Amino acid sequence: MSTPHTPETPTPAGQTLADEHLGLEARSQEGDHLDLRIWLRLLACSTQIEQVIRQQLRVRFASTLPRFDYLAQLERHPKGLRMNVLSRYLMVTGGNVTGLTDQLVRDGLVERVDDPDDRRSYLVRLTPAGQTDFAAMALEHEQWLVSLFGGLAAGQKDALFALLGELRLQLVRNQGLAAQPAAPH
Repeated sequence: MSTPHTPETPTPAGQTLADEHLGLEARSQEGDHLDLRIWLRLLACSTQIEQVIRQQLRVRFASTLPRFDYLAQLERHPKGLRMNVLSRYLMVTGGNVTGLTDQLVRDGLVERVDDPDDRRSYLVRLTPAGQTDFAAMALEHEQWLVSLFGGLAAGQKDALFALLGELRLQLVRNQGLAAQPAAPH
């Protein structure tokens, strides 16, 4: 039987988080499987970082995270991307990409150009104004992340990065296992 959640949950460094800071982690209890607790902690960290980024983008640039991600993909592909490829990279539907593209074209940040490899298609790419706007956002975005991770020592960041890389590989290896039905008890 699992132990009920206490008002403070210890962290590895012996510090504690009060309930208002636990977020998704508050769903777990001491008796829960460690894998569940790790997943909820990862989710809580990701959500907390994302909330800060969303707020800063909104306040500093009157922008959204999907808009930032869209511009980031185009910045990585200066020649442009087809809409279906952009949709896959952003992991959203084509309709979402079309709507965002229309907005960004109106704002002068992206343009549609003929695809030299397929006359039936077009590419979307950043305009010079889009490049300038994204460069400003990306610079501050990086500074926000540096600030958020600022309390961790370089060795801790390296270890965390390496462990998360191992986790990603393990997730890919075990992807098929999750789809299999559980054995009866």
